[in-house]
Amino acid sequence: MSAVPFVPDTRDLGRLRAAAAECRGCPLYENATQAVFGEGPESAEVVFLGEKPGDREDRTGKPFVGPAGGLLDKALEAAGIPRDKAYVTNAVKHFKWESQGGRRLHKKPTEREIAACRPWLQAEMAVLHPKVLVCLGASAAVSAFGRHVRLMDFRSTFSSTDLAEATFVTLHPSALLRIPDPDQRHQATERFIADLRQVAERLG
Repeated sequence: MSAVPFVPDTRDLGRLRAAAAECRGCPLYENATQAVFGEGPESAEVVFLGEKPGDREDRTGKPFVGPAGGLLDKALEAAGIPRDKAYVTNAVKHFKWESQGGRRLHKKPTEREIAACRPWLQAEMAVLHPKVLVCLGASAAVSAFGRHVRLMDFRSTFSSTDLAEATFVTLHPSALLRIPDPDQRHQATERFIADLRQVAERLG
C-alpha cells in the first residue's frame, strides 16, 4: 500500500489536491465520500497536522470543519496564532469509519495506512516549507516522524524531522472533547492552549 504512484511531480498545491482525489493507494478510499486535502495559504509558516478527516470533513471535503476544528480555532485565537495564516491537513486523507446504529463512527487509522498516505504529506511540506509543523495527536506524530512514537514522550517539545526542522507534538483537540468532566476538560484545554503559545513564540 502506497500513495506514491498517485502523487504527481509538482510543487503546485492545486494539482496535488486534484491528484489526491484520485488516490487509490490504500483501501480507505472505498468507504469515503472523497479525499480531504489540506487547506491554507502557501505562505503559511505553521502547519497543523491531524489524524484523518471526520464525518463532516468527509462530507464537505474540507479539513477541520467539525467540532474538533471549532475547538482548534478557539485555541489558536487564545494563543495568538491567526487561523487564516495557518495550513491544516491530515496524516490520512480519507475518512476511516465503522457503522454503528446508523452512525458513522471514527476509527483510528493503522500505522500501515498512515505510512501509505505519507507521500501526500511529504508533497505538501515540500511546497510549504513551514517554520513549524504541529502534530495534533499520536497518529500525526507517527506520520511526521515516519515511525512509531509515544505522544507523551514528545508532547510540548520541538524535534527535527525530515518534514520540518521544528516539529512540535501536542494533543488532538478531539481528545479534549472526549473528556467528560468539565473541570478536567478545562484544565486540559488550558494546557493545550499553553502548547500552542509555545508554537506562537517559536514563530516569533
